Parts: sequence; C-alpha cells; structure tokens
Amino acid sequence: MNELTILAAVENIDRVTDFVNEQLAEACCPLKVQMQLDVAVYEVFSNIANYAYQPGSGSATIRVEREENPSSVVLTFFDSGKPYNPLLKEDPDVPPSAEEREAGGLGIFLVKKLMDELTYDYREGQNILRIRKFF
Repeated sequence: MNELTILAAVENIDRVTDFVNEQLAEACCPLKVQMQLDVAVYEVFSNIANYAYQPGSGSATIRVEREENPSSVVLTFFDSGKPYNPLLKEDPDVPPSAEEREAGGLGIFLVKKLMDELTYDYREGQNILRIRKFF
C-alpha cells in the first residue's frame, strides 16, 4: 500500500496521475486498465480540487493497493472537505449526440462506467471514495 498526500488543487492532477501510474507499473497493471484508472483519477481528483474545500483549500490523500485473487487495483481518495457522496448523484440522461448535451456533469458517471466497484463512506470528518478495477 502506497499513499500520496497533496494539496487538492487542479495543478496537482499530473503529480497524482504520475504517482498512481508508478504504482500501477510496479503491479504490472495492463495498459488498458491503467488508462481507465487515469480517467478515474482525473475525474475524482479534479472534483475534490474544485469542490471539496470551496471557498478554501485543503489536502487529499490517494492510496493505491494491489489485491490478488482476483487481481485488482484499488484506489482510495480521502479528503476532509464538505461531506459529499458522488455515488448518490443521479446518472445524467445522455442524448445520442454531443450537440444535444450540455457541457459537464459526466465525470462521476464515466468513473461509474469504467470501474468495477465504487464505495463511499464519510468517517471521522473525511470523505472516503474507494474505486476498484479488476484485471
């Protein structure tokens, strides 16, 4: 298990993604899974950076774990921002063409579609979002 604690700021998304990818490389994670996890990291961390602490700022911790039988990677995001369960957000009605759709609002929906398991908990003043991808 490896963790990174960093200021929850949009400009740190690349550092978070690099940290996660280093862990995924050590776990011999397939490229397709890594790319899906990269999308999830971007969406989850940018939501924390943009909304968790507004109007202030705070930190986020990202934990990366590899599990066996079956093989999977688990990413856990911790922040002490406003309590918010993104899994309760209703999935958007996605029209057939992009021109018919308003911008935004697809991030968590996309994470739900790409990941195999998602759980949320609010404990001891922390939002805890756990995502798992099997490979």
